[in-house]
Amino acid sequence: MTGVTVILAEGRAVGAVDVRGGGPGTRETEALMPEGLNVGVDAIVLSGGSVFGLDAAGAVVNQLASRGHGYRLQGASLVAPIVPAAILFDLANGGNKAWGAEPPYRALGTAACAAADSTFSLGNAGAGYGARAGALKGGLGSASFLTDDGFEVGAIAAVNAFGSAVMPGTSTLWAWPFEQAGELGHQRPSRAHGPAAGMPEDIKRPAQPAQNTTIACIAVNAALTPAQARRIAIMAHDGMARALRPVHAPFDGDAVFVLATGARPLEEPQPWHLARLGTLAADCLARAIARGVFEAQALGGWPAYRDRHASGFGALR
Repeated sequence: MTGVTVILAEGRAVGAVDVRGGGPGTRETEALMPEGLNVGVDAIVLSGGSVFGLDAAGAVVNQLASRGHGYRLQGASLVAPIVPAAILFDLANGGNKAWGAEPPYRALGTAACAAADSTFSLGNAGAGYGARAGALKGGLGSASFLTDDGFEVGAIAAVNAFGSAVMPGTSTLWAWPFEQAGELGHQRPSRAHGPAAGMPEDIKRPAQPAQNTTIACIAVNAALTPAQARRIAIMAHDGMARALRPVHAPFDGDAVFVLATGARPLEEPQPWHLARLGTLAADCLARAIARGVFEAQALGGWPAYRDRHASGFGALR
């Protein structure tokens, strides 16, 4: 009851990251800081497995190097793929963790790398397979947006949050206002939601440090500097706040990566267009988180959102 998601860059991309949770688990994030060398990114790995899941990125490095895909070091016979990663905690979900001296994450990373495609499963898939979102089954979600002038923004998220994705006292997901094309079942608030003060009833219990996380990657086709890409990552975190409550808690390891492919120059005035892309990134991430919960199926005793709330939104009435 675990998995790995790999996002491969076509060519090399400018990368960035912003970490807001109080208990993160990451790899190569310092290499993405805009004040550093920041030579680009070849892939991003999102993994279950807590600290064991960081092994998946090493397998992806090996796979990409064998293909000649990576940073070319002067005088070296090998390329050096840059593969940042973040992990979520799914070790206590009841699945078989008796793997002995060889955890499965290197094999899962290799398999995910080989299976990478433009279409992929949501819900109980990849890094979201063993995830839980508050009291409900979590999962892998994705959403995207294309502007009239050709800028593309995509988001993918593995949702294992401490907080709840559902408005208190209702069957409505917090991210309902951002839904596109019925991707969340044509949601509308079924009634006025309950009190906003205090903690929602359907948060994950017991709250344990380092056992909750929403990890995500934003991809944009804009040509960005590392500092601009980081600004997108910072703004994208607002999407978590639109989809989950509470968020960025001491118990969470929330992290957002950004890949900027450079296919389209950022238009003038650049700050204005950067703000627009950051806003779209936040909206897409809110939708992706909601879809991860909406598409998930019951597993390991955790109820699925659609099983518990099937009567609460239009498409499934």
